[in-house]
Amino acid sequence: MLPHPIINDFVIRFANVNGTGSASANNMFAKAIFRMGIPVTPKNIFPSNIQGLPTWYEVRVNEKFYLGRREGIDIMLSVNPQSMLQDIKDVKPGGYFIYDNSKPLHKEYIREDIHYIGIPLTEITTKEYSDPRQRMLFKNIIYVGALSALIDMEMSVLQALVEEQFKGKEKLIAPNHHALDLGSQFIKNNYKYPLEFRLERRNLLQNKILFEGNAACALGAIYGGATVAAWYPITPSTSVVDAFSDYASELRVDEKTGANNYAIVQAEDELAAMGMVIGAMWNGARAFTATSGPGVSLMQEFLGLAYFAEIPAVLIDVQRTGPSTGMPTRTQQSDILISAYASHGDTKQVLLIPNAPDECFEFSALSFDLAEQLQTPVIILSDLDLGMNDHVSNPMKWNDRKYKRGKVLTKDQLDKIQRYGRYLDTDGDGIAYRTIPGTHPTKGSFFTRGSSRDEYAIYTEDGNAYKRNMDRLSKKWETIKTYVPKPELFQKENQSKFGMVFFGTSHYSALEAKDYLNADGISLDAMRIRSFPFTKEVVDFIESHEFIFVVEQNRDAQMRTLLINELEINPKKLIRILNYDGMPITAEHIKREIKQSLNVDHLQMAEMQHG
Repeated sequence: MLPHPIINDFVIRFANVNGTGSASANNMFAKAIFRMGIPVTPKNIFPSNIQGLPTWYEVRVNEKFYLGRREGIDIMLSVNPQSMLQDIKDVKPGGYFIYDNSKPLHKEYIREDIHYIGIPLTEITTKEYSDPRQRMLFKNIIYVGALSALIDMEMSVLQALVEEQFKGKEKLIAPNHHALDLGSQFIKNNYKYPLEFRLERRNLLQNKILFEGNAACALGAIYGGATVAAWYPITPSTSVVDAFSDYASELRVDEKTGANNYAIVQAEDELAAMGMVIGAMWNGARAFTATSGPGVSLMQEFLGLAYFAEIPAVLIDVQRTGPSTGMPTRTQQSDILISAYASHGDTKQVLLIPNAPDECFEFSALSFDLAEQLQTPVIILSDLDLGMNDHVSNPMKWNDRKYKRGKVLTKDQLDKIQRYGRYLDTDGDGIAYRTIPGTHPTKGSFFTRGSSRDEYAIYTEDGNAYKRNMDRLSKKWETIKTYVPKPELFQKENQSKFGMVFFGTSHYSALEAKDYLNADGISLDAMRIRSFPFTKEVVDFIESHEFIFVVEQNRDAQMRTLLINELEINPKKLIRILNYDGMPITAEHIKREIKQSLNVDHLQMAEMQHG
């Protein structure tokens, strides 16, 4: 036992079998901690294959709001013999291994530097329940009850969650309360409790919520005016459209007639889904699709069409581990380059990169405004960790929203135009005026094509006309930089010659690592990139530091490549800090890599500094 209690700062991992109903119980456990006012972050680690394989659920508790994934497990609750040997190895020295001791452990499972807590879950469920399915399901609730005693969790919070979960099915409430009590009483009758790892109620969360990124994107799409979703199912983006369907069935229904004011179409593949989005937005609707890396690969042709024909489109890419099928249920940030330069030829696509559910909501709504204002595809780059896990988040702000449609000509405006030119740059910002079909009976029509054309949308293979169009698109790209979200800076003015750049869900661990490094005497300025193209603030931050550590979750340092390519930075100035094992990056990993880099490259850096 440790000499002093460790309050609200530990990691618990549940080791389960996929398909046994454990996800519901584990999620209830994490929500109970949140209800106690304590910052918590759960991560569901599940297989992409069939029922019966190992699955894990990792819960980090930290009242300093360090909510990235942390290395090392303090308490492991394992009910899966398949993974038990590895689960035991993952426990930190001094930690706890909780297991079903209905059968004794083999000697190879014994470590002298950890504590074992045996709970005869099989015996208890066999005695209490005759139905095999009840035994399987209630085993999960029993171990949650046992944990509540071990870490001093408030039983009343768990009981309230049970009552909420089974509202309308009141017959199930008492049996679940009984199962919680079975686990709690077993610990109280057989062990000293609580452990040194324990919870204490706090009031740290104020009005914050616990929410999934995919659901937040879907709600943001509703808020942003989306009425059409075209998609093809793919992990981990499927729940975006599932959530959109749920929200739309409540919020997109005509109050008088009861008719649905939305359409959700499952296409035959991802390419067709993107084609439907382009068609819907060309006709004036707000439409989107959601996919992951393999889907982005298939959508390349239509993304290029939308870029060159200048048709609004919105794509939510929930990134997963590639290439090819890769590891579909593991997270990564590896679609940066394929999204930024989606399609063949000279194309550049707008990227929005959220880091939390509230920003998923904000960027999802914003993407429809930007797509229409800029007349181009907008791609939201989320990832599996953000999309499919609950995160502590600021609440979504829902106000009366006025949609920004951009340069769309009305009937009256068309009446005043002698000859309409779809690709004429009349304002000097590279963005031409567009029309929506049916606006005027005789004016404003044009032929939408992916082949070369002149300013009046007339097909031509004249190289000069093609070059004028491409030059205008380059001018529009510069205009786009004034529309997209600026980066987030974590200091009012620079404090160090070293900077750290990160994006998306790397945010949590990067800031934690920054604190650890500062405690070791290494000061870093920090910036989170939120969009592409890169704004002036990104350029200024990089230029004002001698060296920049670029933190990202892929093998090939894709964001670093994009920065070098777009900003023409000396590659030696940008130092890779990478993680690509499919698990969320940790602060410990970032700290180690930066300290090692500083030690190894110190002489080289000094030479560059004075050379």
